[in-house]
Amino acid sequence: MKALIVYSGGLDSTTLLYEYRDSIALAVTFDYGSKHNAKEIAFAKENCKNLGIKHLVIPLSFIGQYFRSDLLIGGGEIPEGHYAEDNMRSTVVPFRNGIMLSVAVGLAESNGLDTVLIANHAGDHTIYPDCRPEFIEAFDAAAVAGTFEGIRILSPYCNIDKRAIALRGRDLGVDYSMTYSCYKGGEHHCGRCGTCVERKEALEGFDPTLYDN
Repeated sequence: MKALIVYSGGLDSTTLLYEYRDSIALAVTFDYGSKHNAKEIAFAKENCKNLGIKHLVIPLSFIGQYFRSDLLIGGGEIPEGHYAEDNMRSTVVPFRNGIMLSVAVGLAESNGLDTVLIANHAGDHTIYPDCRPEFIEAFDAAAVAGTFEGIRILSPYCNIDKRAIALRGRDLGVDYSMTYSCYKGGEHHCGRCGTCVERKEALEGFDPTLYDN
């Protein structure tokens, strides 16, 4: 396998980066105008540098300009609470994974690679339609049909939760202080938004994160 990874710099994709580092030829981070993009990108660059993996940051500024989501700069306040709560739907960026995967598949074929890795997981499914298994399966089929080389979409964490991912990362020696999750994009993790609550649960017992609360 010669893979491209869609790499945000967060907990899940950093674990995936370390787990598949021997097969990854290119890591791609998308700058799409989210409140936490800048913090994530800084860690993504550092982790790729440490592993000797080529890293690209690709701007998708049209998302921040034309799409509506509280996750984006210019959107509303980031809601607080668990992902299970309905208010977290306001953080959905419509079809974000579909757009990113489309670019990633084209980049993979352009670079002679055969696989695109993405770190969506079971905890995302309730809120984010483009993280669900049926979406990944459909996109995989589209990528195979739409490329000469039959590029595949690989989602190893699709049916496990964030705690399982974090435990896997702990065993791999991932330094989770070198990742960022908070949707508010502050200097420290807020500790209250959905992704911070989920991060706390995932890293319980070995959490190096600095939280404001």
